[in-house]
Amino acid sequence: MTEAQRDIVLAVDDSPETLGFLTTALETAGITVLVATSGAAALSVADRVTPDIILMDAIMPGLSGFETCQQIKSKPHLQHVPVIFMTGLSETEHVVNALDSGGVDFLTKPINIDELQARIRVHLANARSVQSARIALDAAGRHLIAIARDGTIRWSTPQTHQVLSTTGNGDKLLQDIGAELGSWLAADAGKPSGQSDPFELSPGNGLTLQMQYLGAIGADEFLFRMTTSDHPNQDEVLRQHFGLTAREADVLLWIAKGKANRDIGEILGLSPRTVNKHLEQIYQKLGVENRASAAVRAAHVLHEL
Repeated sequence: MTEAQRDIVLAVDDSPETLGFLTTALETAGITVLVATSGAAALSVADRVTPDIILMDAIMPGLSGFETCQQIKSKPHLQHVPVIFMTGLSETEHVVNALDSGGVDFLTKPINIDELQARIRVHLANARSVQSARIALDAAGRHLIAIARDGTIRWSTPQTHQVLSTTGNGDKLLQDIGAELGSWLAADAGKPSGQSDPFELSPGNGLTLQMQYLGAIGADEFLFRMTTSDHPNQDEVLRQHFGLTAREADVLLWIAKGKANRDIGEILGLSPRTVNKHLEQIYQKLGVENRASAAVRAAHVLHEL
């Protein structure tokens, strides 16, 4: 295994002896080990180098392992990283705290290294499957939002960001949408995926969204599909997508809605000759030869909203 292919484990424990034991055992197995002796140090390391998995001591001075895990899961670039807790405590309360804070597994000390390596392999495979699925969803051009039960945004596809960015403050709007979805989830808890009717959200900026609950995809991860039939900035979406001027986008929008050149001229206050000039530029930028083809390409983009 080459160095570039080695998995990276971040081991967090206030015991140098435990860190030494883990480092020796895991590096013998071909794993690169980063170490941190406190929660604050772990956050600093993870901000500089994204590990593939984190082994976290639950009870440490300062930030506990549970608090450190919560902060890790609040960072978008670390949300996908599995956290396995290690502790000498096996009370149910600590197991619950480990899972509630975002951990995926719980091992009691003394650590059995064979068991640890087996669990690392399983959780790495699961994490990579989830990442691959998200990449595939992104490539498919779907407008998807995943939230935690409390409405915190877990992730969303680039297509979702594209739609929301045309309304102004897309990041703020996304957080507001997450909060509303969390409230809906609380009110409709337990409803099976695929059996929930689409529902409307009006998060602001004149935007009305149709949301469809697709189901739970993790211990605290719930997936929704977003659509909108009347996006208030359709012309801006067309402008950005095709590299048009603002006026060309206006003309293409009305072409997509089936308006004739004369009607478009009256709506936009343009002469028929000017409308034709804009159409020539639109055809060139879209790589089409006529208004029917232009309308089809525009309608396809707008249908994805």
